[in-house]
Amino acid sequence: MKKLLFKIVFLALVVFLPVSVIAQVKVRVNIPLPPPIIFPAPPQVIVLPETDVYAVPDVDADIFFYSGWWWRPWEGRWYRSRYYDKGWGHYNSVPTFYGGIPSGWKNDYRDRRWKGHEWEQRRIPHHEAEKNWRGWKDNKHWEKENNWGVKGVERRPPGQQKKFNQRSDDRPPREMGPDGPGRGHRDRDK
Repeated sequence: MKKLLFKIVFLALVVFLPVSVIAQVKVRVNIPLPPPIIFPAPPQVIVLPETDVYAVPDVDADIFFYSGWWWRPWEGRWYRSRYYDKGWGHYNSVPTFYGGIPSGWKNDYRDRRWKGHEWEQRRIPHHEAEKNWRGWKDNKHWEKENNWGVKGVERRPPGQQKKFNQRSDDRPPREMGPDGPGRGHRDRDK
């Protein structure tokens, strides 16, 4: 009798229990975070000519400050944080500002040249960049003050200024397009 009761209960559970409860599948993707970079003091930055992008020039890794975020590529992925030394989170795409950064910018920095012209970089304490970036961007501070410290480069007429990412990069990134990260979908740089 116990065997029969057990079989009936078991059959009832199998028949009446939703299939989704029985067959749950959990998929979890862990994206590793970049290793920390230890700074003895908050890093000074430089503004990269023809952009509103600030870079930390004296570390091996590329670290940028743009639009209120610290940015860092690592092992083919991008990470961002509100802090230069902690809180890094994965960013699903290549940030749009990065398309305007020459790959050899560190060599230009070391050579004190930008596109063949003498470049007098100004080191900016990180707290000044964090505090003033928005006003500097809105007022075109670096372009007006000294053309980013690059000598001999003619200023472009206002309508011909190179535009690097007019959005704030604090919205979700766009999806991967057929032409690579951040390409092939709606143009968010307008």
